[in-house]
Amino acid sequence: MYERSSVAELAESLRSELNRYSVGGKLPSSRALVERYRVSPVTVSRALARLAAEGLVVTRPGAGVFRAEPRRSGPEPAGDTSWQEVALSAGAAEAAVPRSVDASGVLVSLTAPPTGVIELNGGYLHTSLQPERAMAAALARAGRRPGAWGRPPMEGLPELRDWFAREIGGGLTAADVLVTAGGQSALTTALRALAPPGAPVLVESPTYPGLLAIARASGCRPVPVPADADGVRPELLAAAFEATGARVFVCQPLFQNPTGSVLSAGRRAEVRRIARAAGAFVVEDDYARSLVHEDAGQLPAPLAADDPDGVVVHVRSLTKPTSPSLRVGALSARGPVLDRLRAIQVVDSFFVPRPLQEAALELVGAPAWPRHLRAVAAELRHRRDVLAGAVRSALPGLTLPHLPSGGYQLWVRLPEGSDEAGFVAAALRAGVAVAPGRPYFCAEPPGPYVRLSFAGVAGPAELTEGVRRLASAVAGLRG
Repeated sequence: MYERSSVAELAESLRSELNRYSVGGKLPSSRALVERYRVSPVTVSRALARLAAEGLVVTRPGAGVFRAEPRRSGPEPAGDTSWQEVALSAGAAEAAVPRSVDASGVLVSLTAPPTGVIELNGGYLHTSLQPERAMAAALARAGRRPGAWGRPPMEGLPELRDWFAREIGGGLTAADVLVTAGGQSALTTALRALAPPGAPVLVESPTYPGLLAIARASGCRPVPVPADADGVRPELLAAAFEATGARVFVCQPLFQNPTGSVLSAGRRAEVRRIARAAGAFVVEDDYARSLVHEDAGQLPAPLAADDPDGVVVHVRSLTKPTSPSLRVGALSARGPVLDRLRAIQVVDSFFVPRPLQEAALELVGAPAWPRHLRAVAAELRHRRDVLAGAVRSALPGLTLPHLPSGGYQLWVRLPEGSDEAGFVAAALRAGVAVAPGRPYFCAEPPGPYVRLSFAGVAGPAELTEGVRRLASAVAGLRG
């Protein structure tokens, strides 16, 4: 059973028993609840925190947990928020792009599905794959560092920036790096710095829905550039620059999300050359470099590592190979653009909290870090093979255009003419959450797709069970 379901069940049990206690009455101790419900102390702590957030109990350090004063009964007076429709839409006719933001493509992978549903739509490592002990130890060591709770340099800790620079390579130094609050924040900063509202932004097609949401929220117009098994097609990239006058191209050259493709050696220099000729920047989202599979072989260097002219703005994050809550990433760039990036980041968030930066620095410097990456590489390879084998065996009507050697997902094409939304809904009814393909395209998709993630489940057994349920859902659609 997932821990979150245990927390929810315990909270519900405690909620139903609150009437046994008078207002101000003390609940049993945490130790008593652990013994009574046979759950971990962490589960008890989180369940009580949930009740406290609901205003049902109050926690008094050193004294215990007590039933809270009941909230005033009856509905709150209803307000009239209809005025907001006018305010939020004002000026929409003059806007270059709509002001509303569609976050549905991002929420698919962030929203936890109901209890019992197998998550094949997630975007993060399952807790069993996260380096929880190493992160806890790093956080504890970081908290003891002198000045750990003080204000960090706005650009980030010099030692952490230096580590990112060495990881990227190409002669970059700490002076070329800004520490960010994860990859999503870095991408947001990059687009805001490089593309004014209303400007076109070239993106791979298909691409990460979070990027499309960022572009639209920034008032930009994402323009698709088709890609194949070797990455973005250079001739179409050049044509897109010429047709749109764009000054930004965002790509994921390594284990692209969702296709898993790697930009081929022959195209890497072409992409930089085409962008340089157009007077444009390439934003390189290197999100999956630490999610390489055991059988991948030698990885190509980042585009930024061979870029003396400062065409490439590089994005890197520690979040994917660790935990959703370790939101530490980096932006690197050469030239005056770094000042623009720094200014945007300072205005948006000032700086990344120092304790988080200190913990990240402790983590990547510990002997446990390379061991963790090796373990993840082996497990992701195994899970990829299990999921791909199960799909090919139980769902022969579905096509796997590419078997990736890194990342955490399979990009699966449904049979021609399939109802993609119907497939996703039927899967959920069968107890499996998958990501629909439509949000990965900023224009009309060439066909129906779904993305299947193999990182967010407890183990390979859940992958085979998930495919079995998908096969049942497909059979139901045919029937």
